[in-house]
Amino acid sequence: MIQQTSQLIDECEQCVLRFWQMREEDRTPDFFQEVKPHADEIHQLLKEWQQEANTWIQKNKPKYMHTQQIASVVESMEQFVVQSFYKETSKKRFLDATHSTSYTLKTFERLLKEEESNAIEETND
Repeated sequence: MIQQTSQLIDECEQCVLRFWQMREEDRTPDFFQEVKPHADEIHQLLKEWQQEANTWIQKNKPKYMHTQQIASVVESMEQFVVQSFYKETSKKRFLDATHSTSYTLKTFERLLKEEESNAIEETND
């Protein structure tokens, strides 16, 4: 779960880098060669992550993380992963979406790590 979350955080960063690179190269990617395979891969990861994250939230009931935030991350990432390939994408909206999603993912990752360290401490007691 931590690894998947970390992978999604990395993908947010890669999307921003790709966004700037596509603007710099001033080109349009081949949808079926570049965009779709990558988007499909991330979509699959998001689907699995969402199920596990929702289960984790229901089990652990963290104070500041809810299933709606998980759904927002998934929805947002599915859009901006594709948008990151296109130079026509609105810069402000794109960067706001990646920043917001990254923040939620990092918060969730921190909660997972805290829970994991608490479980280890309880085992050692």
